[in-house]
Amino acid sequence: MQIDPKTLIGEATEYDKKRSVERKQVKSWLKSVSAFANSFGGTLIWGITNDDEVVGLENAESDAEFISEIIKTKIDSIPKVNLRFHIEDNKKLILLDVYAGKETPYYYVGEGNMTAYIRLGNESVPADNITLKRLVLQGTNRSYDSLVSNYKFKNMAFTKLRSVCKHNTGKDFEDSDYESWGIIDEEGNLTNAGALLADESPVRHSRVFCTRWNGLDKASGLIDAIDDEEYSGGLVNLLQDSMSFISRNTKKAWRKTGNGRIEMPDYPDTAVLEGVVNALIHRDYLELGSEVHIDMFDDRMEIYSPGGMLDGRKVQDLDLRNVSSRRRNPIIADIFNRLKYMDRRGSGFKKILDSYEFQEHYTEEMKPEFRSSNSEFWLIFKNLNYEAKDVEFVLTTEKTDTKRKHLIQNGQDMDKMIIDFCREPKSVMEIMDNFKFKSRTSFKRNYLQKMLAEGTLKMTIPDKPSSRNQKYYS
Repeated sequence: MQIDPKTLIGEATEYDKKRSVERKQVKSWLKSVSAFANSFGGTLIWGITNDDEVVGLENAESDAEFISEIIKTKIDSIPKVNLRFHIEDNKKLILLDVYAGKETPYYYVGEGNMTAYIRLGNESVPADNITLKRLVLQGTNRSYDSLVSNYKFKNMAFTKLRSVCKHNTGKDFEDSDYESWGIIDEEGNLTNAGALLADESPVRHSRVFCTRWNGLDKASGLIDAIDDEEYSGGLVNLLQDSMSFISRNTKKAWRKTGNGRIEMPDYPDTAVLEGVVNALIHRDYLELGSEVHIDMFDDRMEIYSPGGMLDGRKVQDLDLRNVSSRRRNPIIADIFNRLKYMDRRGSGFKKILDSYEFQEHYTEEMKPEFRSSNSEFWLIFKNLNYEAKDVEFVLTTEKTDTKRKHLIQNGQDMDKMIIDFCREPKSVMEIMDNFKFKSRTSFKRNYLQKMLAEGTLKMTIPDKPSSRNQKYYS
């Protein structure tokens, strides 16, 4: 007889199946006990095959006593478990419920070694050094951002933090706030949170890579990136720089109505701010070889940050409107809340979803996507105006706040307008003057180089690209 294990333990529970209780090779199942306790819990089921055939146990009571004793002697510390029996088709099974532990890491002790295991997919594997550090912090009820850093407080400046505090809250940042906000500890030592927030943050892997790709993917070509920046510095600087990059590479459309007009942004401002803030404050700063990435394409924006969900669950498997808030870096999260960049109640997912659904031309296909693994997190925003027609766009030029209006009808865009204008050869200045471009650098980066690479524009003097007499034609 076969049975679905989930009927025994529930849909959301991780589990391992064992045909019998292995007494000589106890590591074969004790590593799962360690992994479940170090992760988010799970259940071991004895008396069932890998094909879900119920075979039962000949002496379940004796096996249960053995399991209980071995856990006490071979797992350090002893996790919270519940041992129970289940009768199926007159055959007795043992179920061992292992609960997520609070005193991590839980080690398997054997062969002269102590090894902490974690779950990776459906397997129990040894924790790597970074994960082990993470488990130690979790077990001691500490966080990375609360630890004392290797840097001196006297060598750091917090000008940006002070100015943003005054601007966003109307209150001056007092010297006593350094300790009350968690930037220094009670002895005046700079915490990791403080190091990450300093104007010139010494945490070198705290960076953001921003790229506006040419098209729908990262395919290589002559002009594969229209705009790209690498930002470093304190977290407030990173947030502001990232938002500026996104702003200069997005458009805001509007559609006329009988009573006025409806604004239609590429991406809702609230969602974008929430996404970038979450990437910075919830990333895993123990991951030294990875940074936050913001990749913008014609039809979407992808925000990547190191570190999956804190409890190990996959965000794509959760009800996003009912996710409990657990913060990897609670001090940084609290500071961003004080600066009014986020909500202390942990409603980020819901806020992102609501801000999209509020848009006038939202459809279910445009719903933001959330994905995570054990060590990575992705947030994908859909460009609400990617297929928009019969709307008017307002663009913000690079390095200025001057706004230019470009009429787009039936799919016609700025590239098409430039092509039409250049039926006769035109110089760079003639093109810029006609379309009111203020920045030569911005025009070349965002239009000219791309159109030359695509072949929609050509040079009159191709052998001398920098010639002062150079003109362009379509």
